[in-house]
Amino acid sequence: MALASSPALATMRSTFISLAALCSLLPSVLGHGQVRNFIAASGTYPAADAYAAALPNSPIRKLNTYGPAADFTSATITCGEGGNTPVTALATVNAGETVTFDWGSWGSSHSGPVRYDIHGQMSQWLRQFQGRQRQYLEIDQDVYHPARTAMPWGENILHNGGKYSVVIPDGLANGEYIIRHEILGLHVAGNLMGAQFYPNCVQVKVQNGGSKTLPAGLALPGAYKPTDPGILTQLWWFSPSNATYVAPGGKVTFPGGTGDWGAWKYGS
Repeated sequence: MALASSPALATMRSTFISLAALCSLLPSVLGHGQVRNFIAASGTYPAADAYAAALPNSPIRKLNTYGPAADFTSATITCGEGGNTPVTALATVNAGETVTFDWGSWGSSHSGPVRYDIHGQMSQWLRQFQGRQRQYLEIDQDVYHPARTAMPWGENILHNGGKYSVVIPDGLANGEYIIRHEILGLHVAGNLMGAQFYPNCVQVKVQNGGSKTLPAGLALPGAYKPTDPGILTQLWWFSPSNATYVAPGGKVTFPGGTGDWGAWKYGS
């Protein structure tokens, strides 16, 4: 009986309960993620972990959570939770180059579309921008392609190595830009505000470009409405016999981008 009431055993019980509680949280943490590396011809640029200190030489804007943008009608939709704080580093890319966002061990079952946007004139507000409404132009979108069988959604491609690529628009004028990459998880999108957006942003310097400048694009925040058909929807609605999904934000509009890297790479 002395053992049952010993301080040592009480401490062990407390430790066990604490570890059990921590383990109960792990699936929700591990079920999400962030971009781990930005890969270009000029090199591989690592991102700071969401729960670690910032990396001073990383061009990837640091997030503060593995989870989605909590309110996609707010400024967090632009570059994610914590991601609207500018960084000083830039990744050098060439116009027309294929670059890759590496999510590492992305293991979530968050089927839905992926997209890429670009924003320019960054040098004018590199240190001032804090998520205020800006114009982002879509250069790639991968929605629902049932012919890809095991990878019908753009997000499913990330289960095949955790990487997704995009082409920097050919002929884009030299300068500093933000490339925004977004996953939209539709697994609980049947609930109002249930859609889960995972935006990540990298700051780049485009070289060897041309004379193409960016027209007006998507206002972020502002463009995504909670009742948009591509946001308030049921994932199970879509099948080979019902393959029409309308992604929020419209279609790819800027010439010279991939248009749909996933369909080109893996077939549609």
